[in-house]
Amino acid sequence: MTQAVLDGVRDILPALRDRAEETERLRQVPEASVKELEETGFFRLLQPRRFDGLEGDPVDFYTAVSMIASACGSTGWISSVLGVHPWQVALFHDDAQQAVWGDDTSTRLSSSYAPTGKAVVTDGGYTLSGRWSFSSGSAHATWVLLGGLVSDADGNIIDFKTFMVPRDKYEIVDVWNVVGLAGTGSNDIVVEDVFVPDEFTLAMSDTGRCFGPGQEQNPGDLYKLPFHSLFTTTITSPIVGMARGAYAEHVEMQQQRVRAAYLGEKASSDPFAAVRIARASSEIDGAWALCMANIREEQALVAKGEKIPLSLRLRVRRDQVLGTQRAIDAIDELFEASGGRALANGTYLQRAWRDAHAGRVHAANDPERALLMFGNAEFGHKVDPGMY
Repeated sequence: MTQAVLDGVRDILPALRDRAEETERLRQVPEASVKELEETGFFRLLQPRRFDGLEGDPVDFYTAVSMIASACGSTGWISSVLGVHPWQVALFHDDAQQAVWGDDTSTRLSSSYAPTGKAVVTDGGYTLSGRWSFSSGSAHATWVLLGGLVSDADGNIIDFKTFMVPRDKYEIVDVWNVVGLAGTGSNDIVVEDVFVPDEFTLAMSDTGRCFGPGQEQNPGDLYKLPFHSLFTTTITSPIVGMARGAYAEHVEMQQQRVRAAYLGEKASSDPFAAVRIARASSEIDGAWALCMANIREEQALVAKGEKIPLSLRLRVRRDQVLGTQRAIDAIDELFEASGGRALANGTYLQRAWRDAHAGRVHAANDPERALLMFGNAEFGHKVDPGMY
């Protein structure tokens, strides 16, 4: 079934690429693109089978994301973000799962996980308020997942949770005017004194230990993988896809390009050009291979019923942030070597350059923090469990 999704995604890539400029102009992905992606089954790849999902292989999901981003960076980004949320919903209490998918299994959710909101414990749940930024693809979702710090009646912080809120309980504020990933519609979410039942929350301490109450209904191995492994790779995969798209366009440009300043020499005959694409392709392939190999290793341990060691989870983060950097380094080298025509509006290369650098500033791509965790663990120091 997942191969049919990959084939379907491949078929719509030309249309997604044709809409890339429109996507930037609208500042969100066109409904036509979202509909086409939905028809391929893409958004069901990580959704539980009991809700018409495919409960598929995360590597297939990342592969599809990379393909989409190779055609349009913004579309790849929101596809990845919206597409991974069914995995987390599957960890929530069954009441929450039924609320999301019970009547419509095509329901989508956006998110903003930074704990910028505040929740106060009340009878049966929490009262949530706050403003969250960067909720990518929020225009295409009817629920949102929000991070929030939980306080008791005395104002003491006692927990960090994800809160699931329906569309009629939050406002989307249009603030997304940016130079990169311009079509992701990553607008703000505002919630004012909304009651969220306890069943519609998920403690980050639970997801950190690969647990969620929804595992009772969704016992498959897919839902036993680490939250941060899956979600941070969700951020790197579209950037690798952007690098692949940039590489393809660069090679095509160089085959057609004649360098007037060098007596009409064909750019593709320049030995330095050949060296550059060799370097760039290796960076892209290396980024992808390491990220996917780590996910595969985690899957193998889960399949055997073994606990995923801290060293592997930190390696996932190490190679994920460096994978992002490798992909961006490749785009930079290709862009700098492409000549003035790459600057023209409408080229994939200049858009990929902007989109990838915009994606680089996501919290999941903070290299120093991830590398510090890995290095400290290697030296035997205590590691903050917040982001592995």
